[in-house]
Amino acid sequence: MLRDYYALSFDVYGTLIDWETGILTNLRPLTDRLQTELSADAVLEMHARHESSLQALTPGRRYSDLLTTVYRRCAETLGLAVDWDDCRRYGASVGDWPAFPDSTEALAYLKGHYRMIVLSNTDNASFAGSAAKLGIDWDGVLTAEDIGSYKPAQRNFDCLLDWIQTMGIDKARLLHTAESMFHDHVPARANGLANAWIYRRHAKTGFGATMDPGGLAETTYRFDSLAEMARAHAAGDI
Repeated sequence: MLRDYYALSFDVYGTLIDWETGILTNLRPLTDRLQTELSADAVLEMHARHESSLQALTPGRRYSDLLTTVYRRCAETLGLAVDWDDCRRYGASVGDWPAFPDSTEALAYLKGHYRMIVLSNTDNASFAGSAAKLGIDWDGVLTAEDIGSYKPAQRNFDCLLDWIQTMGIDKARLLHTAESMFHDHVPARANGLANAWIYRRHAKTGFGATMDPGGLAETTYRFDSLAEMARAHAAGDI
């Protein structure tokens, strides 16, 4: 049951922060210049390819800096000239991306029942902007900048497991909570973690701004929103 866990580890972007809206909004200086409109999913899939490639090639690079190159790669893919200052503005936009409407209230509820840990593919300055929108005090913040690699790398999950050990929490009492199959659920299950899929894209097809994982991981729980997870905990029936 949900009440059997002592801690929740969270992905942030795509789970708590509406990164697809953030990406699409901040790519508009490029996409608005196109003569033929691309679908939102086509734009997100293009972004996912470039982001994933660069994360694998330069795992120690800060996320906001990596996104500057993602923006340039997207411009090149679209056949558009771009100024480096525009690329840098995109990289600096992460902290301004909006939270999902249910994130703040649901997190506040869950914080009353669990230790709360961030495991995010971001840098510390970008996360600070997002954390201000989410409104809780976290019990651990583990960013790609601190770890030196990006999920789904094993190193990130090793860091998470080391952290909960310092907190005195057995991994059987940790529930990894995320949207992305590629970044989170496949590696979480490979590490023997229970997992809650916050399936934000339940009404859509494809994987949006994340890569196709090549197959869906098993999930301990599935919810269409974080609010649904909080309600399930309050009801105490799963």
